[in-house]
Amino acid sequence: MAVETRASAYQTAQRRFDAAADVIGLSDDTRRTLREVKRELTVHFPVRMDDGSVHVFTGWRVQHNISRGPAKGGIRYHPQANLELVKALAMLMTWKCAAVGIPYGGSKGAVACDPTKLSLNELEHLTRRFATEIAILIGPEKDIPAPDMGTNPQVMAWIMDTISMHSGHSVTASVTGKPVDVGGSEGRTDAPGRGATYLTLEALKYLHFDDQTPTVAIQGFGQVGRSAARLLDEAGLTIVAVSDSKGAIHNPKGLDLSALEEHRQVRGGVGGFKKAESITNEELLELPVTVLVPAAIEQQITEDNAGKIRARLVTEGANAAVTPEADQILHDRGIFLVPDIIANAGGVIVSYFEWVQDLQAFFWEEEEINTKLHHVITRAFYEILHMSVNKHIDMRLAAYALAVQRVANATTVRGIYP
Repeated sequence: MAVETRASAYQTAQRRFDAAADVIGLSDDTRRTLREVKRELTVHFPVRMDDGSVHVFTGWRVQHNISRGPAKGGIRYHPQANLELVKALAMLMTWKCAAVGIPYGGSKGAVACDPTKLSLNELEHLTRRFATEIAILIGPEKDIPAPDMGTNPQVMAWIMDTISMHSGHSVTASVTGKPVDVGGSEGRTDAPGRGATYLTLEALKYLHFDDQTPTVAIQGFGQVGRSAARLLDEAGLTIVAVSDSKGAIHNPKGLDLSALEEHRQVRGGVGGFKKAESITNEELLELPVTVLVPAAIEQQITEDNAGKIRARLVTEGANAAVTPEADQILHDRGIFLVPDIIANAGGVIVSYFEWVQDLQAFFWEEEEINTKLHHVITRAFYEILHMSVNKHIDMRLAAYALAVQRVANATTVRGIYP
């Protein structure tokens, strides 16, 4: 009996690309070029641990395409990180940057490690050594890292400082997502959640839902989920359920987010919050809400549970939270999806603003940044919506088709060297 195997992240990324290439009638030559990554660097590097022992870690930096500008993509610290996943995320970054119209290509980096089990000293040594190993690829005009799962502004500051020490002068534009004290941008922390909020509100406006007060369930209460919860609440929506890795809670009348944040700070998670009932992550996904925001990890809405989703709008806050099989089921059931390629693009858009500010040594107020973010991300939404309606395809396929077309145009007009 044959054993069914799940497609790798990279195979899924290629599958999404192939579907978009079919929509726009991409030539075979260009298809072959864009279907593969441009560069993949694997490094194995030693780090001296606090107990005096030396541990060898494995890391990667992958660039998918740089036809439209320098590569852009985060660095992830996670024990399950692997080359196939990094390649998939690098390809996604190419399409994400193109879909929202910013002049970057796509890249991604990762180290296979559990940052929660490293001391601050070990984390710094690992980061600086990894930055040194991939320094041949990164820089303001070549490839600009940013935070991702398991990394944060402090990690970006260490990378920036390492690159600067090698260069002999401060190179603030070498990474984004840094602390404001060393060239970071106002508004960067909330940017992914704010972008998801803007698009949720635009989608609700387009769909003309008649709910007096739309309800929201958010899977994942990390940086993106917390920001989106707060901002959607401020916009007048009712947050009825949230979850983290340790559990989920639900109150159909709405959660008291201020009290929940105090509880989370004390207890280290949302579980046990007295003003709500405990439910499972699976139950959260299937709640009868207006909006569902999966903002946790990959492959949460699959062919197994897509038929049970009762939300009318899904804003995909996490990368690849919805599988290709689930995409089709949601579409057939009339559930509107704002795909990850734009739903969580707020981070890379404000990272672009940060890079521009660093290069100019001229910084903007947060209000101006939020205004620019709103303009860029909503423009992208309506461009994608226009293609979706005109070609009678779902929003993800429309986003990919638009992005692939832009990258293909740049790749074709530049030609093949020599």
